[in-house]
Amino acid sequence: MKRTQAVQRALLAAVLVVSVAACSGDDDDSTARATGVGGTTSSTGPTTTTTVAPQASEGCAPEGTDTDPAPGEQRLTVQSGGVERFYFRHVPNGYDNTVPTPVVLDLHGYAEGAEIHKLMSQMQEFGDEQGFITLTPHGTGPVPRWDTGPDSDDLAFLTQVLDDTEREWCVDTARIFVTGLSNGAMMTSAIACGPLSARVAAVAPVAGVTRSHDCDATRPVPVVAFHGTDDQFLSYDGGLGPSVASLPSPDGSGGNLGDAASSTAPNSTAPEGAEPSEDSVPGVLARWAQSNGCSTRPEEEKVADDVTQLVWECPPGDEVELYRVEGGGHTWPGSEFSEQIVTVVGQTTMSISANEVMWDFFLAHPLPTGS
Repeated sequence: MKRTQAVQRALLAAVLVVSVAACSGDDDDSTARATGVGGTTSSTGPTTTTTVAPQASEGCAPEGTDTDPAPGEQRLTVQSGGVERFYFRHVPNGYDNTVPTPVVLDLHGYAEGAEIHKLMSQMQEFGDEQGFITLTPHGTGPVPRWDTGPDSDDLAFLTQVLDDTEREWCVDTARIFVTGLSNGAMMTSAIACGPLSARVAAVAPVAGVTRSHDCDATRPVPVVAFHGTDDQFLSYDGGLGPSVASLPSPDGSGGNLGDAASSTAPNSTAPEGAEPSEDSVPGVLARWAQSNGCSTRPEEEKVADDVTQLVWECPPGDEVELYRVEGGGHTWPGSEFSEQIVTVVGQTTMSISANEVMWDFFLAHPLPTGS
């Protein structure tokens, strides 16, 4: 019982961001592993496909080397910014250190932490099916979170995690992708707006996409986002929802964010046909689209009874997409674990799998050669 309550408390806090301001957003098996082909796919995936040959990192052994691959999961500690940090590295079965392997960096939400986020996203198990390495880092603070600032220690830590992985393992540097939930989605967005945009091929923020007005991406980064219209933490229409008041204070004092959230507007629904506000989820995606050279208005397609896909017309390889979950809460689509805590985070759609949709999108958007 105590463990269940602890998990629920942690998941209740799997939202928000370090500061309120950030919320507003100023062939053969070897070939399959190299390209991530294989396993289940989603019929709602993107239509654009870019062919880019696998790019081997320095950790790749010469072809024909007698290798000793070590699949499975490890908890690794590193010194970063003068403090000890840790992350989980999950290497898929069938890994071959002569074959460049895609990587997915999977970021937890506010107070959720890496351990619980592994249960939420199930990205490690999905990586075993699809043949990619999963990296699940842990944030900082007594209430684990991510600092999304452009020069933050967290961005330096994540850069180090990628550097170490490319040096020690056979990584396809054309297929490094990032996803995350809530505060982790905000960190995902920040990664696509900084120096790592030159290394990350595509991103998939879940329930927390943002874009600062001083975004400094080095290239147009393709993005596929997911968000529920009944998210009570981060409103689909912009701003914070009423459930933010229940979140723990970031200092670990045992208090909550009730006072800080009390002056924010409650979750509301924009009038039908109204233009989305700049800080709404579609408004944020529209800014991504504008930056990527896309159309100003998306085309909408119903892909399930409760899911609508919004697609902006973009230059090939720079696509921007949103999966709007009607009545969906602050959840990870397709997550059975998320579904178990409906009283905490709201309804979870099982009509689509965020993992499958984003993986299809990732496969269609490798890093262009020469980027």
